[in-house]
Amino acid sequence: MKEYKIAVLEGDGIGPEVMSEALKVLFEVAELEGFTLNFENGLIGGAAIDACGTALPDETVDLALRSDAVLLGSVGGPKWDKLPPQERPELGGLLAIRKKLNLFANLRPVKLYPGLDELCPIKPGGKTPAIDLLTVRELSGGIYFGQPKELTENEGLDTMIYDRKTVTQIMHEAFKIARLRSKKVCSVDKANVLRSSILWREVAEEVSNEYSDVELSHMYVDNAAMQLILNPAQFDVIVTGNLFGDILSDESAALAGSLGMLPSASLGDKVHLFEPSGGSAPDIAGKGIANPLAQILSAAMMLEYSLGEIAGAKRISQAVEKALADGFRTGDIAGSKDKVVGTREMGEAVRQRL
Repeated sequence: MKEYKIAVLEGDGIGPEVMSEALKVLFEVAELEGFTLNFENGLIGGAAIDACGTALPDETVDLALRSDAVLLGSVGGPKWDKLPPQERPELGGLLAIRKKLNLFANLRPVKLYPGLDELCPIKPGGKTPAIDLLTVRELSGGIYFGQPKELTENEGLDTMIYDRKTVTQIMHEAFKIARLRSKKVCSVDKANVLRSSILWREVAEEVSNEYSDVELSHMYVDNAAMQLILNPAQFDVIVTGNLFGDILSDESAALAGSLGMLPSASLGDKVHLFEPSGGSAPDIAGKGIANPLAQILSAAMMLEYSLGEIAGAKRISQAVEKALADGFRTGDIAGSKDKVVGTREMGEAVRQRL
């Protein structure tokens, strides 16, 4: 029987309660599929600041590096917003662990599930489009990490920089993923203005020569933002830089009706990290009403991308789809006539359908 070690970082806000449901699902899937998952908890974000005085303790980094995968909850909240930027849960915790694990690609799938059509705000011609796209966001470079950075009383400075090696790496990842989907890659940049984007586009063309079976197109980021509203069904795999990917993937998230439906995977050199796309939602934390599906689907991505347990991943995805088809809705995805269930009830609905 295969055994895997998983670092579990619950995070802040709704993190612990949605993580609890994801772990229950994983326990059951492991039993059904015949493998063992060993979970070990660590602290990150605001919870780590309160307990250890830092958003990313050394112990958490050590745990992550000796694990087969990291399952993360959302971090942050207004409680810690007055700290210096580098000490806050987002910069000192989330961005810091991305750097420690050398995470280079963030995968954010957006799928509009049957039964949630009315929640999609985009209806070209009065019809809800079929939406199943994936944004591959470069995660290790760009303006978030470029140097120099500086903040003075009168000026803020950030540097947007990309090198050929970084762009080549993310392009290969996008093209390999596209081969398993509809074999279409749209590379998004701002090559009409930014020199870093000129390099980005050149490298995209070079890498595409190694994937003759995959269609490559280019789009400026402002047009891509518009096209996601006008015709989202045209996209399959979008590959773009750190800043553009952050914005476009959040925009595309609205197409699925709720951030509570959207998982993500961040791929590293050795250890990958999996987390829901939404925030820690401190306003509803502890109320038992948060949608656990993004965390559960992140667990499914972990099984697929880190552990190679494809059957288990499919089992979870299909169980989520069945639960939705049977009418289970948390408040964020409920229509006017739907019966609303809580976090635990939704998690149980998924487990019953595994």
